[in-house]
Amino acid sequence: MGYPTKVQLIQRQESQQWYINFPAAIAQAMDFSKGEDVQWTIADRGHLILSRKAVPPTAITLKKTPRFSKSSRA
Repeated sequence: MGYPTKVQLIQRQESQQWYINFPAAIAQAMDFSKGEDVQWTIADRGHLILSRKAVPPTAITLKKTPRFSKSSRA
């Protein structure tokens, strides 16, 4: 599921500032903190990659269950 977001531009006499806001649902799901440092990387003209410098630990621990091969099923 995607979250449509508009790119905003604030035009000043001698500068421009571009903004992309995160919907609250994404920020909460990613556990972002106010003032957190992130880095944008241009993958291509259609994709930006946002990377975190410090990733918070996962709130829950997921247990991996082993997959059974066809030969082990009876």
